[in-house]
Amino acid sequence: MLVLVSYDVSTINKSGRRRLARIAKTCLNHGQRVQNSVFECLVEPAQWAAFRAELLRLYKPEEDSLRFYFLGKNWEGKVEHHGAKDTPNLESGVLIV
Repeated sequence: MLVLVSYDVSTINKSGRRRLARIAKTCLNHGQRVQNSVFECLVEPAQWAAFRAELLRLYKPEEDSLRFYFLGKNWEGKVEHHGAKDTPNLESGVLIV
């Protein structure tokens, strides 16, 4: 299933900047960045449960926010992109960085 993960992390102090880096790294381990704080993550349900739990452990609810958008298995017809930074097909199996 495709899950779109977005976050807003307060970076007014050093601990916030560390949280931001940790959340971004966790998202990079599960998907690809499509905007500064937005990731497309193609995950199986069990992977999603662990990934979500890790994000919820890392963020600070009084200062940060997380949003999850579930696009499901038939996501390709639900995503439309225009402009720079075209993203590769997540299901191609090959991602060269």
